[in-house]
Amino acid sequence: MCLALILLTLPVPAVAQPGDQQRDGVAAWRALREGRILSIKEIERRVIPTMRDAQYIGFDFEMPSAVYTLKFLRDGTVIWVDVDGRSGQVIGRTGK
Repeated sequence: MCLALILLTLPVPAVAQPGDQQRDGVAAWRALREGRILSIKEIERRVIPTMRDAQYIGFDFEMPSAVYTLKFLRDGTVIWVDVDGRSGQVIGRTGK
């Protein structure tokens, strides 16, 4: 009984709803159209040349943070490069 009460008081983790991704896509499209974020083509133009000897795999984009995560592969290691979609500045990197 006590365990059941404790479990009922724990916070429920947020779960993405089916429409969340679509809303993020619409928000990203609007931000791009309004000039608030750079296009993926512009981000790729800036970042890919700096990743010598790495194969570009693709990207993810997060709203509302407006962070592009570009993914590369070098010597069997995945490298993630986080880029601020507003300024185009690299804000983080993992891997070699």
